[in-house]
Amino acid sequence: MQHIQLEAARIVISVFEGRNLNQVLSESLRQHPLFTAQERGALQDLCYGALRHYGKLAFIRDRLMEHPARDPLIQHLLLIALYQLEFTKAGQYVIVDQAVSAAKRLNPRSGGLINAVLRNFLRQREPLLAAADRDDASRYSYPQWWIDALKKQYGEKAQGILEAGNQHPPMTLRVNARYTTAIEYLALLKTQDIAARVVEPNALVLEIPVGIERLPRFAEGWVSVQDAGAQYAAHLLQVSPGMRVLDACAAPGGKAAHLLEMADIELLALDKEEQRLTRVRENLQRLRLKAQVICGDAATPNDWWDGKPFQRILADVPCSASGVVRRHPDIKWLRRPADIESFAKQQAQILEALWSLLDNGGRLLYSTCSVFARENQHVIERFLANHTEASHEQITLLAEVAPTGQLLPNEQHDGFFYALLHKHN
Repeated sequence: MQHIQLEAARIVISVFEGRNLNQVLSESLRQHPLFTAQERGALQDLCYGALRHYGKLAFIRDRLMEHPARDPLIQHLLLIALYQLEFTKAGQYVIVDQAVSAAKRLNPRSGGLINAVLRNFLRQREPLLAAADRDDASRYSYPQWWIDALKKQYGEKAQGILEAGNQHPPMTLRVNARYTTAIEYLALLKTQDIAARVVEPNALVLEIPVGIERLPRFAEGWVSVQDAGAQYAAHLLQVSPGMRVLDACAAPGGKAAHLLEMADIELLALDKEEQRLTRVRENLQRLRLKAQVICGDAATPNDWWDGKPFQRILADVPCSASGVVRRHPDIKWLRRPADIESFAKQQAQILEALWSLLDNGGRLLYSTCSVFARENQHVIERFLANHTEASHEQITLLAEVAPTGQLLPNEQHDGFFYALLHKHN
């Protein structure tokens, strides 16, 4: 396990150097093909867990040390071991011994430091955790600016949003309506001893996540993995057979595929990164669906648009991803306050560009996976102020769940924002 601890520490260092967690973790697993399935799972858990709870773990580590270790790898090895001690069921002394052995592989003298810090944590655990809970950035494990922004916007609801972002995300399936129903597939799951429940809209949440290879008829396109909140998009857009539909910023293709499952439409799936479009094509192929897939920037349609208007447009725009941090805990530490304004500017540019492609009488669904109003309500309000031919439609599907269009993360879905705009003749 000591080699897994060290590799997790290296990955976390890379994240704080500005790299994407999924990318670094994938590279690490490719470089270590001999890792067992158990080791691969352990590495992922250590990386995700340490980043999910980084604020609290770093607070405790720094309280236990007079001065930071000179070697960043030792600093982050302590972080990994503290995560194991506080948030996993592994034996305490086994964790300590493994961390000491891992440190000695780097520097024989570092083992003593690791041993002293971790054993001091075990002796002082209660007062240290109490002190950590008195500090917001440590208690919630978010940057202070993020906490302040949510408190200002949501008031007493902010605590629930912060806590939801630190939970393990649910594994949710989207049932392909071309092949079966949620109820029928639920029965199929039961035959494989996989427990699940039906949630809206037409989605199944598994009680315990499983590998996709265990999902009945997954390879045949009967189901896909997609958060329940993300599944609202296709329902809200209300596509009908024969419509010309644009999914802008389409990668990895989940929403595009869902639209095609719902109706025989002429779909154009667009994304500005060719590499990301590989996932779109793979998803469409598995699901036996067809669409025109184009590499292009949604903000500059003159480079790719053929001049024919669309009756429906899904503008799933780039955002802070603040509503999906439980799936991507590195986001909390990579984002900066200025990023939110930068995203809002980009979102406004895309919305303005796509609006000109929408047919009279058509509808555009603006979507983000953010919980910050500056990327959501504020963008829509500014757009409507400049477009008298646009109206913001009441979303009846979300009337009880999220009357403003803002879905907050909970045990059933991630955080999303939706705004349905109608273009009048």
